[in-house]
Amino acid sequence: MRHSISDTSTLILDRRSISPERFSGRRVHREIVEQVLQHGTWAPNHGLTQPWRFHVFMDDAATRLMGQLSSAYRAHAGEKAMESKAEKIRARGERCNAIVALGLAHDAEGRFPLWEDQAALAACVQNMYLMCTAHGIGGFWSTPGFLSHPEALSVLGHEDGVHGMGLFYMGYPEGEWPAKGHRKPLEYVTRWTTE
Repeated sequence: MRHSISDTSTLILDRRSISPERFSGRRVHREIVEQVLQHGTWAPNHGLTQPWRFHVFMDDAATRLMGQLSSAYRAHAGEKAMESKAEKIRARGERCNAIVALGLAHDAEGRFPLWEDQAALAACVQNMYLMCTAHGIGGFWSTPGFLSHPEALSVLGHEDGVHGMGLFYMGYPEGEWPAKGHRKPLEYVTRWTTE
């Protein structure tokens, strides 16, 4: 066997989406963020398009970003804006010092359909989740609609031709690691053909 099946299985089954509201505020160091992103880039991607783009906001920049995104949410929601939601967005910058704006640079030559690059980015995020889990860090991929508002696009700073694909928050969870979740048994989602 090339790797420990037991260790690999445990890592995959231990992965959780942990919202920034459950983070302790303990600082995630840049070296860990770099390692998480580097391992993300080893996701499969057709034709080695490597469509992922990252804009990392850390420390004071993360706090500032979330304040600006709170304002962008208000602008996007208009009269329907809820102050509690705006405050929740702003407060994430205090609980989390490492926030990655995820971007997608679709294959400019058009060799492959958009969905393949989107799938590659999703696989990249799964790798990021697994590395976070290995470090005992919570990860959370968030894709709120207000990120498409011009005010949000301005502060996220994606390069021309890069489409925003949400935010990935990293932080140490408060208290115990979340309990295991559940999935439907395999027989509910699988059909077998043998002849």
